[in-house]
Amino acid sequence: MDYQHAQIAEFYDIANPWAEDADFYLSVAGLRPCSVLDLGCGTGTLCCALAELGHRVTGVDPAAAMLTVARNKPHAERVEWVESSAQRYKAPRRFDLIVMTGHAFQILLTDADALAVLKTMRGHLKQGGRVAFETRNPRVDWVDAWGERVRMLPGGLIETLEITGEDGESISFRTSYRFPTGALTTSSTLRFPSREHVEALIARSGLVVRDVFGDWNSGSFEAVRSREIIFIAQMAG
Repeated sequence: MDYQHAQIAEFYDIANPWAEDADFYLSVAGLRPCSVLDLGCGTGTLCCALAELGHRVTGVDPAAAMLTVARNKPHAERVEWVESSAQRYKAPRRFDLIVMTGHAFQILLTDADALAVLKTMRGHLKQGGRVAFETRNPRVDWVDAWGERVRMLPGGLIETLEITGEDGESISFRTSYRFPTGALTTSSTLRFPSREHVEALIARSGLVVRDVFGDWNSGSFEAVRSREIIFIAQMAG
């Protein structure tokens, strides 16, 4: 998805309103103020909600257009915004909680990129801190589940998703937006690694898995039925 495009960045919140995944990550942070790093923060909805609760938040995203939207939200002035990829982010600070939400882990198409992000998490985590992120379960038939999907969104926006290819763990698709004054089309590829594959990468990064959930209510992961694989990890040792 070309989130560097200003108009697509503006459409993001319309197509992705607040949902149960955001509630889950708020609950992971808890009510006691802590330091939170959000890698791939997008338009900053979760960052601003965390800041409103009193958490000390840093939001990192590679797309300047997404950060422009983020900086104009309520409570955005309480958040440190950083334009950077998750792989290359470096700071002297350490955090109590590091999250990667919105299935952003799935845009990491190689083990090298995924491991680089996990090492970024490991390198910026306080002792006793936690990492939380999710990926979709590859056992689900996502091509069939998505098909050619058309959604009517607020403001006269029409979103169409069309699968364009499958290659091993990856699915490619085209997303088109029609709106009263024009149209935009963008292409994306997502990776669907298995639970076992992600856990192996987590171990290689120096982290250890503490919990794996299968839904946003912290239900147990079921290999065939669960749509999500939600990981909670900490430092090894």
